[in-house]
Amino acid sequence: MAQADYKELKKSGFMHQVQKNNFSMRLRIVGGQIKSEQLQKVHEISQKYGQGYIHMTSRQSIEIPFIKLEDIEAVKRELAEAGLEPGAGGARVRTVTACQGSAICSSGLIDTTALAKEFDQKYYARELPHKFKLGITGCRNNCLKAEENDLGVKGAMKPEWTESKCTYCGICAAVCRTKSISVDKQQKKLVYDESSCNYCGRCVKSCPSSAWEGKSGFVVYFGGLFGNRISIGKQLLPVIFSTEELHKVVEAAMGFFKKHGKQGERFGNTLERIGWELLEKDLKEAIG
Repeated sequence: MAQADYKELKKSGFMHQVQKNNFSMRLRIVGGQIKSEQLQKVHEISQKYGQGYIHMTSRQSIEIPFIKLEDIEAVKRELAEAGLEPGAGGARVRTVTACQGSAICSSGLIDTTALAKEFDQKYYARELPHKFKLGITGCRNNCLKAEENDLGVKGAMKPEWTESKCTYCGICAAVCRTKSISVDKQQKKLVYDESSCNYCGRCVKSCPSSAWEGKSGFVVYFGGLFGNRISIGKQLLPVIFSTEELHKVVEAAMGFFKKHGKQGERFGNTLERIGWELLEKDLKEAIG
């Protein structure tokens, strides 16, 4: 079998194993979620076409090893019956990862599942100079490590204080990890320094009198790498408060990579070579 054929199979989610004509098939899973009946189909395929086990990848996907070359088309058909398909490989946008977010987690500030589905529909498998990883994490706890992705999104919350509702109990100051809030219970005085706030939303979530309310948003990081070379993604924009603007930012970043990236060069390396300030300029133009 020609090398070009192996590359095409890898691109469509079938990674060639060390065993001749055997492939580990990666599934397309969005935000780490898969239905129980789909898991049953994965089980059936691993028993019928593999060796009866699966591999859980580091990016919330599932791989079924030992798929024979001659069984690939049959496996695709059976996956389709359960609404599943192989994942993307090669120089394309990969599986979108996400934590459970505000729909499940008490710390969550954004609906990560809904956003992961949007990202999947808009960007999944898009052709780029190199693989491109998208990760979405719901809060400052950063379970999905947003800064390690080519483009990572982290939930944020901008707090607003209503003096008339405040009892000056001091809970908000106690939970604030950046010491942006100070409360004088005796003088009934509260001071909030937004310049040091990290928009974690802990004051909003802990306030017993609803004196603190918050507006959810997105912090975006660019150029993260976590492989042969490790590089922490950079935040180039303030908090974004609409998904419309967020998508404009993602499109601008991918457009920049498409225009300036060299084949086989990761996004972060492109930014080091071309200049972060040029991307920042394109991002600001994209959102006006």
